[in-house]
Amino acid sequence: MAADWDEIRRLAADFQRAQFASTVQRLSERNCVEIVAKLIAEKQLDVVHTLDGKEYITPAQIAREIRDELYVNGGRINIVDLQHILNVDLTHIESKASDIAKSDSNIQFVLGQLIDETYLDQMAEEVNDRLQEAGQVTIAELCKLYDLPADFLIEALSVRLGRIINGQMDTFDRGVIFTDAFVAQHKARIRGLFSAITRPTPINSLITQYKFQEHLLYSFLEEFIRNGRLNGAVIGGRQDKAVYIPDIYSRTQNNWVDSFFKQNGYLEFDTLCRLGIPDPVNYIKKRYKTASITNLKAVCVGRIIVDQVEASVEEALRSGTWVDIQPLLPSSFSEEDASILLQQVMRTMQKHSACRIFGDTIVVSEQFISSCATLFEQMMQHKAEKEIKNNHAHVLTEEDLKQAAIIAESMICVKKDKREDRKKKALEGTGSIRAGGGGNAREIRTRKTKKKGKRDEDSDEEMSTTSKLKQKEAIFMAQEEIENILRNRLQDCPEEMICELAEHLIRPLNKSYQEVLHSVLLSTVTSASGANRKKTVKELQEEVSNFLNNIRLFEKGAKLFPDDTHVQLGKHLLKTICTDTSNLLFNFLAGDLMMAVETYTTITPELRLKILAKLPEETRGPLSKLHNALSGKSIEEFLNILDGVAEVCGIMLKKGDKKKERQVIFQHRQALLEQVKATEEPALVLHLTSVLLFQLSTHNMLHAPGRCVPQIITFLMTKIPEDQYKLLLKYQGLVVKQLVGQQKQGGQGGDDPDECKNVEKESEYDVETVRKEMQELTPFVKDLVLKSRKTSLTEE
Repeated sequence: MAADWDEIRRLAADFQRAQFASTVQRLSERNCVEIVAKLIAEKQLDVVHTLDGKEYITPAQIAREIRDELYVNGGRINIVDLQHILNVDLTHIESKASDIAKSDSNIQFVLGQLIDETYLDQMAEEVNDRLQEAGQVTIAELCKLYDLPADFLIEALSVRLGRIINGQMDTFDRGVIFTDAFVAQHKARIRGLFSAITRPTPINSLITQYKFQEHLLYSFLEEFIRNGRLNGAVIGGRQDKAVYIPDIYSRTQNNWVDSFFKQNGYLEFDTLCRLGIPDPVNYIKKRYKTASITNLKAVCVGRIIVDQVEASVEEALRSGTWVDIQPLLPSSFSEEDASILLQQVMRTMQKHSACRIFGDTIVVSEQFISSCATLFEQMMQHKAEKEIKNNHAHVLTEEDLKQAAIIAESMICVKKDKREDRKKKALEGTGSIRAGGGGNAREIRTRKTKKKGKRDEDSDEEMSTTSKLKQKEAIFMAQEEIENILRNRLQDCPEEMICELAEHLIRPLNKSYQEVLHSVLLSTVTSASGANRKKTVKELQEEVSNFLNNIRLFEKGAKLFPDDTHVQLGKHLLKTICTDTSNLLFNFLAGDLMMAVETYTTITPELRLKILAKLPEETRGPLSKLHNALSGKSIEEFLNILDGVAEVCGIMLKKGDKKKERQVIFQHRQALLEQVKATEEPALVLHLTSVLLFQLSTHNMLHAPGRCVPQIITFLMTKIPEDQYKLLLKYQGLVVKQLVGQQKQGGQGGDDPDECKNVEKESEYDVETVRKEMQELTPFVKDLVLKSRKTSLTEE
C-alpha cells in the first residue's frame, strides 16, 4: 500500500514539472486538423465532425446528449430538432436514435421521433382525463391531437387500460374507448328505447337520431334478444338496411299473411313491403318451407292457383280449343306475371308440344290451329285454278308448265326403269353380261356413261324448272286478309290472338298454296317435249367450252412474260374468267338444291361453300378442289381439275380447234378496237392500246390488269418501232402524273389558308398542263392500233 502511494506522489511530481515546463514544440490548428483527418481516414479514431466545423464529438457522446435532450423535453423529441441542438449531421443522429430504440425497450422510434415510456404514461393520464369528462374517446381524435399513428396509439393505450386509463376498448371497433359509466348509460338507453318499439323500425335511423355507438348498440341488442329481455328480432344483420321487428308486430303480421294466403292462394310482394317486410322473397321461403310456392315477378302463388291454370290448359288441349289464363287469375296479377306462370306450368306438363302460346297468356292447341288452316283449303284450290287459268305475270309460262309435266313423267319413267332393271337382274343374273368379252365390256361402259349423261341432263332440266318454280313463288294471301277471315269466323277470340294466329299461319298457308299450285300445274299439262332440257345442258357445255378456250389462249399469251409477271397474270385470270367458269358450274348444280341464282356472276365464295356443303359426296370432292384452285397460282392445275368437274356434271369439253382459235383471236381484237374507239379516258386508252399492240405483235391474246401495263410496255420495247415505243412511254408518264396530281389535289390540307390556296393553284396548274398534253397525244396513241400499222402487224 505504501509503495502505491509513493508511485502516486512521483506521478504528481512529474505532472507538476510538466505543467511548469516551457513548451519546446507547438502544433498549429491546421496541423491538428490534418492529423485528426488522417487518423479518421485510417480508422484509428472514431469521431464525428460538427456542422460548423469547429468541434469533434464521439458517437458515445452523441448518444448521451440524445438521451439528455429526450429527458429534458419530457420524453418526446424529433430528430430534426436534435440536429439543431447538437449541431451534428442528421444521418448520425438518426443512426444513433435507431440504436437507442433497439437497445432500450422503454424508448421507441416513431415517425422520426423518440418517445419513451414516461411520455406515454403522461399521455395516458391526459387521455383518461378526457375520457372521464366525455365518456368516450376515439382514436381518430387522439391521432390529430398527438400527431401519432393510430396503430401505435391503440397499442400504447391498450397496455394502459385498467392501469392508468379507467375505461374499455370496443371489441368490434378498436378505434373507440369507453368508460364503464358510458357503457352502462348506453345499455340502459338501448334497453328502454327498444322496449318501447311496437312496429318495425330501421336501426340506422335510431342510431342517427339518438347518437348511439353502432357496435355497442348491436352488441347489447343481440344480448337482450338472446337473454329474452327484448321480444323481437333483427332482420338484415349489421347493415344499413337492418330492421328491428318486435314480436307483437311479427305475430300480427304473420297471422295476417297466413290468413290472406290461405283465402286467396297468392301473396303480393308490394303488400308485404308495406307491412314492413323488407325482403319478401326470403320471408316467404322461411315462412313456408314445406309449401309449394311459385315465385313470379311481383307475386307468389300457391298450389291452388297453379292447379287451376293446369286444369284449364289441359281442358283446352283435350277439347282442341284455346284458353286465356289472364281472366282466371286475380286482378292484381300483371300480364308479365301471368306469362311467367304459364311458362312454368307448360314446362311441367307433358303435352306442351301439342300447343302454342299466343299473346303471352293464351294457350292454343295445335288441333285448333289445324282447324283454322282448313278454313282456307277451298279458297286455296279456287285461287290456284284461277291463277293457272288466267296465267298471271307471277305464274309460270306455258313452256314452264310443259317442263314441269316432263319432270313428273321422267320421275315415273325412272322409277319404272329401276323396277324393270331389278327384275331383269334377278332373272338373268350376271353371267350374260360377262359373256360378252372385252368389246362388249367396252360397249357396256359406254352405255352406262351415256345413261349417266342423260340422267344428268334430266336432273339439269329438273333443276332449272324447279329453280324457276322457286323464283316465281306466288303468295296466297296477305296477313291482313288472313286476319279478316279469322276475325269473321272466330268472333269470340281476342284481337291479339287473331293477329298472332294469322302471323303463324301465313307461312304454312303459302307453302300449302305452292303445293296446290304445283299439283294443279302438273295436272293441267299432259304432255310436252324434252328438247328444252337437252338444250339447257347443250348450252352449258357450249358456254364452258368457250370459257375454257379463252383461258387457254390467255394463258398462252401470259407465258411470254417473265415468271413474276406470269404469276400476276395467272392470278388475275383465276379471279376473273376462271371464277366465272366455276360459278357457272356451281350454279348449274345448285339448281338441284334449290339454291340457283338468276345471274351466276353474282355467286360469292361464301355461297360456293354453302352449295358444296349440300352436294353429294361424289360431287363435293371435285368441286371443292375447283373452289380451292381459284385461290392458287397455277392455271394448269385449274384446267386439270376442270376436266374432272366436267365429267361429274355430265358435259363433254371440246378440244382446241386452230380455226376456231383464230376466229376467237380476231373477235377479241375487234372488240378491243371498238373499245379504243369509244373511250377517251387516258388510263383506259393506254391499257387497251398496250394489250392490242401485244396481240398484234405476238398473235396471242392477253388478259391483264391495269397494274401490269408497265410490264406490257417494257415487253413491247423490242416488238414495235422505237418512235411508237417512245410515244407509248411518254403517254404512260403523263397518265402517272395525272393520277399522282389528282391524289395530291384531293389530299391537300394545312393550317395556313394562303399556303393551302397556293398549293391548290399549283396542283391545278400541273394537272391542267398534263391533261392538255394527254389530249394532244391521245389521237396519236389510238392511231397506233387503229390505222394501217394494224394491218401490217397482222400480216407479219
